[in-house]
Amino acid sequence: MSGDIHERLEELRDRGLFRRLRCVSGPQGPRVLLDGRPVLLLCSNNYLGLADHPRVREAAAEAAMRYGAGSGASRLISGNMTIHRRLEEALAEFKGSEACLLFGSGYLANVGVVSSLAQEGDVVFSDALNHASIVDGCRLSRAETFIYDHCDVGHLEWGLQQAEGRGALIVTDGVFSMDGDKAPLREIVELAHRYDARVMVDEAHGTGCVGPGGRGLVAELELEDDVDVVVGTLGKALGSYGAYVLCGETMANYLVNSARTLIFSTALSPPSVAAALAALELLCEQPRRVEKLQRNGRVLREALSEAGVVVEERDTPIVPLIVGEAQTAVAASDRALERGIFAPAIRPPTVPPGTSRLRLAVMASHTKSELREAAAVLAATVPAAARRAPEPPVSGSDDPARRARVFDGLADAA
Repeated sequence: MSGDIHERLEELRDRGLFRRLRCVSGPQGPRVLLDGRPVLLLCSNNYLGLADHPRVREAAAEAAMRYGAGSGASRLISGNMTIHRRLEEALAEFKGSEACLLFGSGYLANVGVVSSLAQEGDVVFSDALNHASIVDGCRLSRAETFIYDHCDVGHLEWGLQQAEGRGALIVTDGVFSMDGDKAPLREIVELAHRYDARVMVDEAHGTGCVGPGGRGLVAELELEDDVDVVVGTLGKALGSYGAYVLCGETMANYLVNSARTLIFSTALSPPSVAAALAALELLCEQPRRVEKLQRNGRVLREALSEAGVVVEERDTPIVPLIVGEAQTAVAASDRALERGIFAPAIRPPTVPPGTSRLRLAVMASHTKSELREAAAVLAATVPAAARRAPEPPVSGSDDPARRARVFDGLADAA
């Protein structure tokens, strides 16, 4: 058995897919010590720079002293504490939702919600580039899964037509984590109304980053009354750990009774909850943090473009530099790190084969000079592939071979 593991590891190394843990010393700021050396951090999801904000850190410390370090049990036993309810109420008010439920992580939230809402005989319609937690939620449900081509509403509608009235759930990221583009939510909601389907949106990379006051893509498009479930995280723009689900009161009661990842998981620790609550208060008090984040995204894109690197025009903090093969991305990342820029290579299965990249993430706490410095280094280290516009994907709705594969499970996912 140990030989099998050794062979698998060697295969990962040969394909440029081997991963190892790196160690960051100190808090998550624009500059950190990585394995003992100072670097500019350009890959953190701490978008608003709140993870090391004094108020957030103090709130976590005070909660530990008042409530203890841990919750001690699942929420349905004795782990449901007053501080959990306070954060749920604050998030529901911030997002304009009837109810809110806290989960242990974004992964647990997506897996729990999808597998609860999709039953045997139903169909889940999932974007091809949805996060792995959504893919795994589909796998754990007993529903069939239709993978529609990325943001292709024509392919989605064709799939809905084939479902012929069976119970349906459409699930999509709001802002896609590896590309930084946005889902066509207006069109998705229109299709959901036409074909009587529920809509679930993962706002992990939207909350604190897009929309009025950082309320996310659903709020930006004024679709709060049209989306059935919104999932969000506390571990990115809100600088803490955990996740939340926004929905109606009836749906919340159903999830409390059916979402296994909530029922069988220890409740979030009080320090994490208090930190997220303090971060949410800061976001409400200081909405210009969101504006600064968006400005920084424009600064980095403009600097890269001026240096000859092709980047898409978007208003999210995620900037992918697609270089192609995994080994090429690793080499580019290593060259950037040698010059003090930490931008890890993102490789399959996180992204499709042939699209390995450096996935850059800006923070509101970056300075313009830091981002311009990073752009200069990256322009000198990424290969020529990143200087060409990517080929447009083939639309699945126009591809007869793709059309022929209707409900074939998750073979086309991942």
